[in-house]
Amino acid sequence: MGDKRETESRLTKLFYGVGAVAYGVKDGGFSYFLLLYYNQVLGLPQQWVGVGIFVALLVDAVSDPLVGSLSDNLRSRWGRRHPFMYASLLPVAISYFLLWNPPEGLSDALLFTWFVIMAIMVRLFITLYEVPSSSLVAELTDDYHQRTTFLSYRHFFGWWGGLTMSVTAYAVFLVPTDEQPVGVLNQDGYSTYGLVASVVMFLAVLASSLGTHRHIPGLHKPPVRSSPGLGAVLRETLDTLKNKSFLALFVASIFGAMAAGLSTSMNIYVSSFYWELDNEQLSLISLSLFGSAFLAFYVAPYASRRLGKKYAAITIGFLAASIGVSPYLLRSADLFPLNNTPELFYTVLVMNFVDITLIVSQAILVDSMIADVVEESELRTGRRSEGVFFAARSLVRKSVSGMGVLMTTTVLTLVQFPENAVPGEVEPQIIFNLGILFAPTLFVLYVLMLVVMFAYRISQSDHESNVDQLARREAAD
Repeated sequence: MGDKRETESRLTKLFYGVGAVAYGVKDGGFSYFLLLYYNQVLGLPQQWVGVGIFVALLVDAVSDPLVGSLSDNLRSRWGRRHPFMYASLLPVAISYFLLWNPPEGLSDALLFTWFVIMAIMVRLFITLYEVPSSSLVAELTDDYHQRTTFLSYRHFFGWWGGLTMSVTAYAVFLVPTDEQPVGVLNQDGYSTYGLVASVVMFLAVLASSLGTHRHIPGLHKPPVRSSPGLGAVLRETLDTLKNKSFLALFVASIFGAMAAGLSTSMNIYVSSFYWELDNEQLSLISLSLFGSAFLAFYVAPYASRRLGKKYAAITIGFLAASIGVSPYLLRSADLFPLNNTPELFYTVLVMNFVDITLIVSQAILVDSMIADVVEESELRTGRRSEGVFFAARSLVRKSVSGMGVLMTTTVLTLVQFPENAVPGEVEPQIIFNLGILFAPTLFVLYVLMLVVMFAYRISQSDHESNVDQLARREAAD
């Protein structure tokens, strides 16, 4: 019986985790390719792309908490979460395909309109799946350390899904042609990428939804609402979000999202123009990140058991910030290997590998900390609000690409980075200014994140006490 239960537990974690492939694919596309595609390939001005992403982010600010609250309170034969997950299947795949395949011959104004509408649709429909799906972790287990393990699976598949599509894009789709010698500027490659990525997203959502469907009878059911209506939902949502530990994580996550978004969105510019890495080297660095996600799968649970989630997240975050900015500071001091040398490539590869391992590990721990807020909030409010909490976290995570693109366009504008630039031919002073502006900004954002995180107050003993009190309350009722 023990082996059977263990096998079932692993299958549950597997199906819970595999759904994150859809988010990983979307996030990778938005973070790595979207700005470059619409700006350098389709010719839409950088500022326009940044504004478009910001508009989509404003829609997220409404849709994410709304979906979270609705999924907390839905009463149906398929439970609270799964109706939303199934409803997202086709819309998310179709909208993602259309984002990368705009009609030909559009003016700048029409192309901008298409971009904004499709970006909003993609983010809206991924919310419809991601918020209810990720919220399941707090219902599938209330164990302090098991939640970290569940979320290790989710982040593992999210990163592997996004990385697989990125590596495939670099190695297969975005390759040089006779007409376009620079692979990342190959327009046809982006069209093919959009088709393949949308199919992968569809299959991931379907697999996770069907794989976790059997747990519906054992999931929590919302109480009958005494005062129904949108106003009551809004009041309850605002009351739920007053939790002090959650607010600490939410504010910290905003700074973390700004840092991660800036780093990710700048990656293609830094790799191609600052380090002057070629397509093959970019593919190898992307491949190495599979190992980062795999290592983080073990690092996060281990660090949680040794230090507790809060101090593990803070320690790992500080290490990630220090390693992330050090190459640019060393280059500014002429202490880093020269471009176009094997030493530079291997140094960048190793430092990037370690940095991403730490970043993924910290993200796992923060999500697990949010899951532990659920019971503390339920003791105070009497409501299970997984959807609301994970909606707020989802909003911040999706803001990574939005904030990243917006901040990247600001940095590129400040350093007067040229359009239609060619690696190796950009003025050296512009490249120097890029590093000088990028690195300190990144470090300050990470430090602000870590400082705010100290206000989180739920330890393992606090969580176990909360679970015990809820069990006694339920038995009494």
